Amino acid sequence: MLGGASLPEVATRVGTPVFCYNADAIRARYRVLDGALAEIPHRICFAVKANSNLAVLRILQELGAGADIVSLGEMRRALAAGFTPDRIVFSGVGKTADEITAAVAAGIGHLNVESREELELVGQVAAAEQKPVHVGIRVNPDVTTDTHPYISTGKSGIKFGLPTDQVVPAAEYVLRHPLLELTSLAMHLGSQIVDVEPFLQGITRLMELLDRLRSIGVSSLQVLDIGGGLGIRYAEERALDPGEFARAVIPRLTASGMMVYLEPGRFLVGSAGVLLTRVLYRKHSGGKGFIIVDAGMNDLVRPSHYQAYHEIVELEQRGRPASRADVVGPVCETGDFLALDRMLPGVEAGDALAVLGSGAYGFVMASNYNSRPRPPEVIVDGERWWVARPREDLEDLFRTERLSP
Repeated sequence: MLGGASLPEVATRVGTPVFCYNADAIRARYRVLDGALAEIPHRICFAVKANSNLAVLRILQELGAGADIVSLGEMRRALAAGFTPDRIVFSGVGKTADEITAAVAAGIGHLNVESREELELVGQVAAAEQKPVHVGIRVNPDVTTDTHPYISTGKSGIKFGLPTDQVVPAAEYVLRHPLLELTSLAMHLGSQIVDVEPFLQGITRLMELLDRLRSIGVSSLQVLDIGGGLGIRYAEERALDPGEFARAVIPRLTASGMMVYLEPGRFLVGSAGVLLTRVLYRKHSGGKGFIIVDAGMNDLVRPSHYQAYHEIVELEQRGRPASRADVVGPVCETGDFLALDRMLPGVEAGDALAVLGSGAYGFVMASNYNSRPRPPEVIVDGERWWVARPREDLEDLFRTERLSP
């Protein structure tokens, strides 16, 4: 069961592979985090990159969340789901001129810049459009986190954020520009962080910069944005407890006197989602067992890309003896796997499995590799469930292509 829905029924009626999201679980996670931060003025801005399904976004918007976006496409999805522009934060290192122009036209709440050249482009767009722009500076605080290197974003020498020694000159540019207003100082340390210490280090760096900016006459700052990255439990790792997190960061944040933004993604939706898949075949090769399923790396790339662990369980337990096997998909890559050397029950062709913890960075990272249609997405809300996004069909994959001019 997922909420009030029978997952075997969903797998049979909708087919596999299919992503399923539990709306009540998302609401519960949001309320726990929101309650933990109740002592300080704050806004939880959902990181849309984690799961951009419109129904998921609407659930969070109705709870009072803001949205953290990194592309024009995510901006369009956030607006379509009901987020007002003033509750949207637009970050990202490679915003195009068109994206910046669209964000300025929409009146996005905070446009976080991550390089001096981007800041100057924002200034040019503001002048051309003759519209005021609320600017945030995303800082690279040079804080090391114990996470996968591909999702560590707050360390020196990577592409994200302005180095601390470039922040004051950037703020001085904003002060001189008649249409720019510096309203936010931001950071983002990375993803799947399970220790509060990196946040404390990063907040300390932001507070030091806040004092320096106030000393040069910046009086417009309203928001201290501490990013997201709160980790969840996939296997045996320790999840970051919201209460422990809040107790550690609130004393330091209170001293700023500003609104605090937090931008979780995985924390809110990761454990709320599962990927259902069905066993196609079993085989042995070179002394190894293989369970071949109909979901592949194009559906869930995290195991292949990040060596990420996802627990895999039978939808219907049959009590068969367990053995070790690799769970692999149909994609034509040796790296196409969902699990390696995993102790699993003796499943057979036709049995359905659930890949747990698939609510974040699942469908949003899916592709059409091997010309495979992307799976559908199902929302479970109490006793009801529905298909929020249908399965792509083969016609969808080449409907807009041309064979000749």
